[in-house]
Amino acid sequence: MIAPSTTTARDGLGPLYNANACQACHLRNGRGHPPEPDALNAVSMLVRLSIPAGAGSSGTLRTQGVEPEPVYGTQLQDQAIPGVPPEGRVRVNYREHSVRFADGFEVRLRTPELIIDRLGYGPLHPATQFSARVAPPMIGLGLLEAIPEASLLAQAARQPALGLSGRPNYVWDSAKARTVLGRFGWKAAQPSLDQQNAHAALSDMGLSSSLLPAQNCTPAQTACLQAANGNGLEGEGEVSDNIRRLMLFYTRHLGVPGRPAAADPQVLEGKRLFHQAGCQGCHVPSWVTANDAAEPSLAGQTLWPYTDLLLHDMGEGLADGRGELQAGPRDWRTAPLWGLGLTRAVSGHSQLLHDGRARDPLEAVLWHGGEAEPARQQVLTFDARQRAALLAFLDSL
Repeated sequence: MIAPSTTTARDGLGPLYNANACQACHLRNGRGHPPEPDALNAVSMLVRLSIPAGAGSSGTLRTQGVEPEPVYGTQLQDQAIPGVPPEGRVRVNYREHSVRFADGFEVRLRTPELIIDRLGYGPLHPATQFSARVAPPMIGLGLLEAIPEASLLAQAARQPALGLSGRPNYVWDSAKARTVLGRFGWKAAQPSLDQQNAHAALSDMGLSSSLLPAQNCTPAQTACLQAANGNGLEGEGEVSDNIRRLMLFYTRHLGVPGRPAAADPQVLEGKRLFHQAGCQGCHVPSWVTANDAAEPSLAGQTLWPYTDLLLHDMGEGLADGRGELQAGPRDWRTAPLWGLGLTRAVSGHSQLLHDGRARDPLEAVLWHGGEAEPARQQVLTFDARQRAALLAFLDSL
């Protein structure tokens, strides 16, 4: 709600924001999507902004890993409260190209072309870097947080033997005031769910907290700076420490769906082909959580997320031209695959990858390049029966 309001626990939206609730992006705790052509705003897709290191003087390279765009900051907010201009409008166009399998089967892939217009605060810096990101699904995050760091580092050490070069991102932990291993976000730029939640509250909804107390306005945005805020009477952030605690408990405990078709013969054949192609080198099937996890309910659990939480070079086709701490422009964290088959049922669509360009799992596979190019080439040899089996396996996760 816009400050000031009578409901203090929900006070302080904006002044600039992308959505007015977590559910607006993570509908049913699911996956976001790019804006439709006639959409009023992008809602569940945001655009990260930065300029090349050294081009500005913000001093945020250590904590955020990027140099913010001087006027618009690190994220474009396309909505605003009354009296404050939104930062701009986001649209996406696509151009398509074909990929052929060995048997002649053709798949059309679409490359997004980002359009930002109706800028509310003047032109963007000429060297601005853009990265479109859809909201990822929320399931199983507490389990991913509970994987021991030593286990992730051991997997990184095994990468050369697998012909891969996956590595962790190291990011700034605001609560600990030091650099730690990153786990969350498309480039693993957040170290914990608490910090991920606080950044989403501030960047996506304009809600401050004790972890991130400053309002989400740049010095050039005077109307934003002058707007009323929803801080408590003693200066407590718009997201109180108690609400932040409840958000953390919720996001840590969102469960992972079961796999009723796991033993289906076609699914098992698809699993064999998944391993034959080498996909498990990055999409590591299974982990065991730490015995001293932050929540007893998450401790000592065997989980099957199909991720290594490491950064991998995914090739020029998926590059966003924007680095983030140790993550380069071609690097992305391996996305967990659990719950993949329920995307349409939960989210109402099947658009995948960081910007939603893939319209189904097969398109997502064919966008893999860089370290994953050998696996992609192996998949391109699959005939119709094998393709169906691979997709049945992915749909079962």
